[in-house]
Amino acid sequence: METRTSGTRKVLIYGGSGGIGFATAKLLHARHYALHLVGRNAAKLAACAAELGARYTVGDVTDSTLFARVAQEVGEPLDGLVYAVGTINLRSIQRLTEEDFVRDFQVNALGAALAVQASLPALKKSAGTASVVLFSSVAALQGFSLHASVGMAKGAVNGLTLALAAELAPKVRVNAIAPSLTRTPLGESILANEQMAAAIAGLHAMQRLGTAEDIAALTAFLLSEEADWITGQIIGVDGGRSTLRTKS
Repeated sequence: METRTSGTRKVLIYGGSGGIGFATAKLLHARHYALHLVGRNAAKLAACAAELGARYTVGDVTDSTLFARVAQEVGEPLDGLVYAVGTINLRSIQRLTEEDFVRDFQVNALGAALAVQASLPALKKSAGTASVVLFSSVAALQGFSLHASVGMAKGAVNGLTLALAAELAPKVRVNAIAPSLTRTPLGESILANEQMAAAIAGLHAMQRLGTAEDIAALTAFLLSEEADWITGQIIGVDGGRSTLRTKS
């Protein structure tokens, strides 16, 4: 079992070397959290962990044995869990295969469920109220063309968030963040064309795309004790995309 300094909150971040995951890790590091990062790119993950003095585990969330291994390496207690892993698979319904649907569901929703399940004993041993932050998408709140697979998978995350928040209260809080498109490595293929990126940015009331730091700020807040009365929420951090339509 891992020991820790009294008063230090420990957070496990799946996708810890990704755009949002690493931005969250940096913010938490500045606030003196103890961190354990999980990612599939060994070299990148090791570099991120070294920068923050964090522990880490290399693995892919499509490997169902990963979650028990991570839980064992993280130890108890655990105060927070972030599942910042996802896909952006934009294809017409005619071009989507069964494998596309299965993989998007596995990475976005099933992986989140298995991550919480494996870490639950440690979360329940937190000295305070533990916090889980999952990631949905504006595409689960609005209907967008070419989003059938990812929209379905992220819709499952919404349902998982509400079910777990009800089941695990009051010891563990569970919330989800639903971003719009952000400038992260996951969105690079869509944003490589600057003209297209500008057009997408213009669809948002705030007239810009999101950044990893925009999402990390709310993630860190939801993990903190200041958010102790917030659970079962799916919160849009999307520049107004899910709710606002400005004049053209």
